[in-house]
Amino acid sequence: MSADSDSRDPGGRRDGSPVDPAAGPDEAAAEAALRPQRLADFGGQPRVADQLGLVLSAARGREHVPDHVLLSGPPGLGKTTLAMIIANELGVALRISSGPAIQHAGDLAAILSGLGEGEVFFLDEIHRMSRAAEEMLYLAMEDFRVDVVVGKGPGATAIPLEIPRFTLVGATTRAGLLPGPLRDRFGFTAQLDFYDADALREIVSRSAQRLGVALAPDAAAEIAGRSRGTPRIANRLLRRVRDYAQVKADGAVTLELARAALALYEVDERGLDRLDRGVLEAMCRRFAGGPVGLSTLAIAVGEEPETVEEVAEPFLVREGLMMRTPRGRVATPAGWAHLGLLPPNNRSDPSLFDAD
Repeated sequence: MSADSDSRDPGGRRDGSPVDPAAGPDEAAAEAALRPQRLADFGGQPRVADQLGLVLSAARGREHVPDHVLLSGPPGLGKTTLAMIIANELGVALRISSGPAIQHAGDLAAILSGLGEGEVFFLDEIHRMSRAAEEMLYLAMEDFRVDVVVGKGPGATAIPLEIPRFTLVGATTRAGLLPGPLRDRFGFTAQLDFYDADALREIVSRSAQRLGVALAPDAAAEIAGRSRGTPRIANRLLRRVRDYAQVKADGAVTLELARAALALYEVDERGLDRLDRGVLEAMCRRFAGGPVGLSTLAIAVGEEPETVEEVAEPFLVREGLMMRTPRGRVATPAGWAHLGLLPPNNRSDPSLFDAD
């Protein structure tokens, strides 16, 4: 799925965990083999697929390039895949770059001037682009031209350069960091949501067919249920389970075998990995469920505060296993239950309305 790689983004991980939503450096080929190629095959986001299909069909009918597209959402939900699908649906080439790779206006000018008429330009991590390149992009998106500055100082001259009409597909995991003038230049914006269990099960089953893996339906559901609502994680877990089945059995994946493989990789039934469980266990076992401060919690699990806050907390909060309150982090009753523990009887839980 999408190739978001900003390790500091919420939900990003830096420890090589099998439930890391960010793409690993060696996963490009594996992901490419499993990507859907057409909008009709892009499951799990029906609202976005329907809206985008309408935009593309209308543009083809008018023989115009489609409006620029902004895709936002956590890593691994399909932003890069959608950019590739857009190019496939239009029958044009796709050019790919990322915000961190464009640090100077000249870098962007070189890419834009090399585009063919009607091509799709996918700009990943668009929120990390430099200000100078960002200002050049404004003009390119609206007027399909760039101003190339020749010379320096008072004698510098801006020479307008016409560029082919193109469709920009921007992707970001931090839409709030995009300046308003840039957001306003996108004709279509879509927020990708986490996938439900049924959609992930279908993705896992389809990927198993492409990989030639005999996968039992209940094993597909088991993998989907531990994938944290993220297709990239689902496909990664499937590959790890496939490897386990190949080495430990005859290659066919049963429910029991899938559970054994996922246990080996320390991914539990709700998708928590070692770090997630370490944070939850520290709150419950060492601090009686909290409240406990971020720095203290980080010391208890041997991690940097940023790692706990940006890596473990988003999923634990989303799953309802912990809360962030003005007084500190607190384990919820569901968090205690997940560990098979009982909360102290004399503890009064803070109101959900106190959470920040």
